[in-house]
Amino acid sequence: MIPTEVILAIRDAAQIEQVVGEYIQLKNRGANKLGLCPFHNEKTPSFSVSPSKGIFKCFGCGKAGDSINFVMEHEKLSYPEALRLLAKKYNIDIPEEIESDEARAERHLFDSLYIVNEFAQEYYANNLHETPEGQSIGLSYFKERGFRLETIQKFGLGYSLNSFDAFMKTAVSKSYNLELLKKAGLVKEKNGKTYDFLRDRVMFPIHNLSGKVIAFAGRTLSQDKKIPKYVNSPESEIYVKSKILYGAYLAKKPMIEADNCFLVEGYTDVISLHQAGIKNVVASSGTSLTTEQIRLIKRFTPNITILYDGDSAGVNAAMRGTDMILEADMNVKVVLLPEGEDPDSYVNKVGNDGFIKYVEANAQDFVFFKTNLLVEQTQDDPVKKTSLIRSIVKTLAKIPDPIKRSLYIRQCSKLVEVTEQILINEINKIKHGQFNKYVAQQAPKEEKNEEPVAPQSLPDELKQKPMSLEDTIELLEKKIITLLFQSGQELLKEVYEDEEVEVLLYVLTELEENEIKFSNELYGCVLQEYLNGIESDLLYPITHFQTNSDKKIRDLCNDLLMDPYTLSDNWEKKHNIFIKESDFEKDVVNLLTRLKFKHLQKMMTENQERLKNVTDEEDMIKCMRVQQQLMNKQKVLGQLLGMVVIK
Repeated sequence: MIPTEVILAIRDAAQIEQVVGEYIQLKNRGANKLGLCPFHNEKTPSFSVSPSKGIFKCFGCGKAGDSINFVMEHEKLSYPEALRLLAKKYNIDIPEEIESDEARAERHLFDSLYIVNEFAQEYYANNLHETPEGQSIGLSYFKERGFRLETIQKFGLGYSLNSFDAFMKTAVSKSYNLELLKKAGLVKEKNGKTYDFLRDRVMFPIHNLSGKVIAFAGRTLSQDKKIPKYVNSPESEIYVKSKILYGAYLAKKPMIEADNCFLVEGYTDVISLHQAGIKNVVASSGTSLTTEQIRLIKRFTPNITILYDGDSAGVNAAMRGTDMILEADMNVKVVLLPEGEDPDSYVNKVGNDGFIKYVEANAQDFVFFKTNLLVEQTQDDPVKKTSLIRSIVKTLAKIPDPIKRSLYIRQCSKLVEVTEQILINEINKIKHGQFNKYVAQQAPKEEKNEEPVAPQSLPDELKQKPMSLEDTIELLEKKIITLLFQSGQELLKEVYEDEEVEVLLYVLTELEENEIKFSNELYGCVLQEYLNGIESDLLYPITHFQTNSDKKIRDLCNDLLMDPYTLSDNWEKKHNIFIKESDFEKDVVNLLTRLKFKHLQKMMTENQERLKNVTDEEDMIKCMRVQQQLMNKQKVLGQLLGMVVIK
């Protein structure tokens, strides 16, 4: 196990806003920072980071935690693996334990695949720089493309030898597992023969956002048209093509800084632009743009500029997939490069300044680009123009922001020479159809031999339902645990006449005196943890729970620490609105009183049920006396809830 003091040192070094800021764009929101959640698809930011508390919380999907939890979730690592990754990053030494053969065999498959891919990258890079074949073919090719040595090394470029099984033999000789090499897609087996999957190609390693190699793309230099130009590693547990953008691990910070992403098609486009100083660039690697890739870009910026070749193929490419970007509520611009040029060739021709000037002068809003292009193609043909308008309407209907959509409608109506109302009517038809389809999908299917269910005005989940007594008690238990996490060591000065007492001790004492046991198992575990500490004369600080060995307790702590309603630091000054702070001590007492009241209510209900089944007269009298006593106590607590009195 990693010692607690080392875990605390890692947490202190890995400041939450810095760790999260490497993956998504964060903007100040009062004392906290806000951004788009990297764990689920959302259009409105609900991912909050609290630098003062060192935690994050998404109020959309519910994920929460500290910097360690964030790395665990984002990189799909175990708790110790995330600690080791952050410790390495911040130069913190972790005492190493001797790893048994059994533990090594059980190591996570992800870790093993990362290891073999890292070895493969080093092997291909060594071929490029150290072998005569690699130097004369691969290195010469990269230099002809204008790649400098430092760029080649930065992107980890390499070369696979024109050999049937040279890589496999080298890997096996170094004790790499053959089945693992197959699983990573580096080695294939066919007709009983095992061979290198990627051969006689220059190699482009593909990295995840952390910079780990997860796959490869190999480009042939042969002129034989029967040989595919590019071959990619097959998908694996760590490589899903639709979720990866080439160059993203180097572009994530530049995208945030520039608040824009350049999207290109090829690996060499990314490398050439990056080398020229244009580093906020990624590639879809020859695949059609996917929603996952769009979400990945949106983590860092809502603005995307797509760079296409200036030929007809580039124009057609500009028309594909862009509606999905609009649907994600992103701002899309399109740049068509001069005919015969691609980003790689053009930046090498005109350099950084010339390339940026061209982009700034020729960037067009995608909606207007598409509209103008289609208008040119109609040439006053009514049939073609009708088709054009329907195509534009479909694009406009994708825009979720109603204000932005209305502005586009106004401009497009002028370009296509129809009234705004016609466009609005057509868009409404599409929206109405989408809504009906959604309703149909959500409707429960009728089972055979059952009466059809009458339609309801609202889905059940949208109807307000009264909380059950059990749910109310559990909610109060949650509020108490939240109180202990946030303010457990604060002092209460007036609940007892002659002495101050910590919130934690006051709460535990009240619960014990009233014989209240928590119904929620996890909340009960937290209380027991606090009690264990008190037995050892310790009032556990919040870090004890944030670094707890029980993952459920860690997650609960980080989740409850985040307050979704933090006011801006300058709220009062800016708006001349002053928020009256509640009386903390009264709130604490009131919370405990409400829990006591509800427990009494539960006891009365249970006793009433017993009374119904009692046949013995003596037992009946006892139950009635108990019921009267409970009613008297409840009456007292009810009066206190109307006006909490602190003696």
